[in-house]
Amino acid sequence: MRPLIGITLGDDDRRRGLQVLRQDYVRSVEEAGAVPVALPAGRPEDATGVLERLDGLVLSGGVDVDPALYGDAPHPRLRRVDRRRDDFELALVVEALRRELPILAICRGHQVLNVAMGGTLVQDIPSEFEGGIDHDAPGRRWRRVHRVDIVPGSRLHEVLGRVTVSVNSFHHQAVGRLGRGLVVSARSERDGLIEGIEFPELPFVIGVQWHPESFWNRAVSFQALFDAHGQACRLTVPALGRVTR
Repeated sequence: MRPLIGITLGDDDRRRGLQVLRQDYVRSVEEAGAVPVALPAGRPEDATGVLERLDGLVLSGGVDVDPALYGDAPHPRLRRVDRRRDDFELALVVEALRRELPILAICRGHQVLNVAMGGTLVQDIPSEFEGGIDHDAPGRRWRRVHRVDIVPGSRLHEVLGRVTVSVNSFHHQAVGRLGRGLVVSARSERDGLIEGIEFPELPFVIGVQWHPESFWNRAVSFQALFDAHGQACRLTVPALGRVTR
C-alpha cells in the first residue's frame, strides 16, 4: 500500500490569494513510491484530523517564520511572514510527533521544526551570524553553492551514506538555539551554520536547510532522503491501524 504523505503549501509571492507547491516536492515524493497530498495552510485545530488521514509529513520551504513564536522582536531585515501558515505547521509538527509520524522538514520547514520544539532562529545570517557566507545564492535551483559536513553516525549520515555533500542554498534565516530533544546532524563546511537537525527519539524526524527536492530529476540527487522517508511512512500504516483509505 502506497503511503499518503502530506506536503505543506505556501502563498504565491507574485499572485495574491494563491497557495502553491513546487512540482519538485510532488515528484520527489512520487519517486519514493508514495502519494503526495497537498496541505494548504488551515486552522491549527484541524491538524489532528488532517494527520489521521496521512502516513507522513513533508514541511516545505517558504517565507520567514514569525519571530514572536520564539520570543524575539522582528529584525530590521525580517522578510514577509505568514502567521496563519506558521500556526498551522507548528500544530502539524506537534501532532505528527505525538503520533510518531515520519517528518521530513526542508528549509523553512527545518526552521519550523526547531521552533516547534522550543528553539530559536537566526533572523538574518549576514547581520547576525559572524563569518557567515552567502546562503541566499542566485541561480538555478539545483546549483550547488557550498559543502555541508554531516555528523557521522547520525540518521542523516545513515540515509545519505556520506559525511560531506554539496548543496544548493536559498535562505537568509537559520536554526539558532536548538529545540528540546533535537540534535545537529549537519553544518555548513565554511561557516559552521546548522544545516541539518534530527530528533533521535523517533525513527524518522529529519530537517535539512537546503532543498533536496530540487534534484529529483538530476543525475546526482538526494532522492535517498525521500526514499528513506517514504519507507518510514510505510511502516506507520499498520502501526496506526489504517486498513482502508
